[in-house]
Amino acid sequence: MFSDRATIHAEAGNGGDGGLSFRREKFVPRGGPDGGDGGDGGDVVLVADPALRDLSALQRRRWIAAERGDNGRGARKHGANGATVEVRVPVGTQVLDGGDVIADLAHAGARVVLVRGGRGGRGNARFASPTRQVPRFAEVGVPGDVRDVELHLKLLADAALVGLPNAGKSSLLARISNARPKVADYPFTTLQPVLGTVEAPDGRQLVVADVPGLIEGASEGVGLGHEFLAHLERARTLIHVVDASLPAHEQWATIDAELTAYGAGLADLPQIVALNKVDLEPDPRFDVDDERVVAIFRISCATGEGIDELRRRLFALVPEPAVDVPDEDDLADFLVYRPEPKARTWRLFRTDSGFRIVGTPPGEEELRRALKAAGARAGADVEVGDETFELA
Repeated sequence: MFSDRATIHAEAGNGGDGGLSFRREKFVPRGGPDGGDGGDGGDVVLVADPALRDLSALQRRRWIAAERGDNGRGARKHGANGATVEVRVPVGTQVLDGGDVIADLAHAGARVVLVRGGRGGRGNARFASPTRQVPRFAEVGVPGDVRDVELHLKLLADAALVGLPNAGKSSLLARISNARPKVADYPFTTLQPVLGTVEAPDGRQLVVADVPGLIEGASEGVGLGHEFLAHLERARTLIHVVDASLPAHEQWATIDAELTAYGAGLADLPQIVALNKVDLEPDPRFDVDDERVVAIFRISCATGEGIDELRRRLFALVPEPAVDVPDEDDLADFLVYRPEPKARTWRLFRTDSGFRIVGTPPGEEELRRALKAAGARAGADVEVGDETFELA
């Protein structure tokens, strides 16, 4: 089933702990500190993949976690960084956090860092100094970021078919493209958007989307109208399919009113009107004088009348996509969203007798979570400033 919505829980990897170690060599009874740094935790990254068509894979994979960094070891050995997890999504996916769009993966290869891995802790070798030659503590790795986001897919199509249910949109898509949508003689045969590719003799291609039929009130969400109308937002042209055996002007006006009410610029898009079923009504009337209507075709998906001319002229009628090449400095901001790490006013250290908090201590609940993540158990000594308490 086509899925254009998904909610995922992303957890970046925690940073590895710094090593608390001292040299132990023959004939060196009091070796110095040699604990290495912990590795950084892995990020969780979304990547726009043109080979994907919907978000159905993420309906089965809603919890995504990256690896934690390895702990630092003796002999100043640095822990390995956690592997970054790349999650592939279709081109046209928007990322929302709390209802706000934080990234729009509108181009193939666009990337967004959802959550960043925690920084690895420093080993005790990093804290040696002339006045502190035997540091018996090492830094605990910083926890990775955690967040829940919504993914919304808006199809990227050159043209989109609109019209009332049973107007013949799916039949037209099957006639002009390589798509094979379900076609039947009853309303609401199409229940999810379908993409098809129209090819010209010279090799050019157009992507056409068949969106489920709209009904009156669609702009207010009637009949899942919001979900369907959202897929029209990125199209450059609308192909308005009208049943020629019924009053054509009334059908066109009904759909146009819904496009206007929905907004998002849909009412401003150029329209190609396809009067379908001329085998039932050979001389249909369409008395609409509107500058947005750039062409009118009389066709029959049943007999094939007028289909070749419509397919041929589509390439001239659909405007070329705007080529917007941002500056190099702007490109990263447009394609890549990297959440700013929260300023942390304290650090957690592991000592040979327990744990130590340096800086402004956090709240009780945050401190408890950090100690638990660091492996602290009940009874461990925790130093906060000049006070020491026992972890309950």
